Amino acid sequence: MPIVHYRRQQVGEVDLFYREAGPHDAPVLLLLHGFPTASHMFRDLIPLLADRFRVIAPDLPGFGQTKTPPRGTFTYSFDMMADVLGGFAEALGLESYALYIFDYGAPTGLRLAMRHPERVTAIISQNGNAYLDGFSDEWGAWQAYWRDPSDANREACRASLSPDTIRDWQYGTGADPSRLSPDGYELDIAYMARPGAEDIQLDLILDYRSNVALYPAFQAYFRAQQPPLLAVWGRHDPAFLPAGAQAYRRDLPDAEIHLLDAGHFALETHCAEIATRICAFLDRTLGSAHPSEKQV
Repeated sequence: MPIVHYRRQQVGEVDLFYREAGPHDAPVLLLLHGFPTASHMFRDLIPLLADRFRVIAPDLPGFGQTKTPPRGTFTYSFDMMADVLGGFAEALGLESYALYIFDYGAPTGLRLAMRHPERVTAIISQNGNAYLDGFSDEWGAWQAYWRDPSDANREACRASLSPDTIRDWQYGTGADPSRLSPDGYELDIAYMARPGAEDIQLDLILDYRSNVALYPAFQAYFRAQQPPLLAVWGRHDPAFLPAGAQAYRRDLPDAEIHLLDAGHFALETHCAEIATRICAFLDRTLGSAHPSEKQV
């Protein structure tokens, strides 16, 4: 079993927590989590990949164990998260990497990819949206907040942060409850209960409109750079529809797309299947499995 290390890296004002496993000289895979979770969502995936890849999973600013300055002295936005992620990659000396993008990790990682296209070896999108096709009809409160960032519309979005929404809607929709461990959603609920956490998340909900505005730029990046792309998508995701996965083929005709009988947090129920597809995909695109057995 590969050893997983738990480390910290200072990036400007951010004390960034990350998980790392695998040979130092193996191809790098950056795992980027989404809302409202952290790198803990990759706890089962990392050991399945670390025999052949150097796997690195940071907690983005505002999430998990990463420490950031107080709200009001620090801007919580997707541009900021991409800035910190870029600084993190520089600090670790990562010259090339594949990206696993999920939920919030998608617009964060794709910003990084547009800034440094020469460094991105491949993209795995697990319910990581980059097309309007992917939006379900469940975005009404958020879209109202984007159009009119009033106090009332901000408060209406707070329901997205409640324990019931996290447990039952985000994790539970479309997932086999007998395969859904409480560990993930209960930790996310605990993180959300920390002082100031909800207001940070409401700031990011408002800034999510900047991601939608960037969709044409993300798509232009795909057309120009043609990165190898694997989409593994929970078909029962209540937020991001399977059409969001299929849309990648408009700009990346060779994209490999698999729809799983899973919800938004597909790793919670289909980790082994996703790991198998990632390994096969990256072995084809990056070369054969790394022969080294040594650990970081």
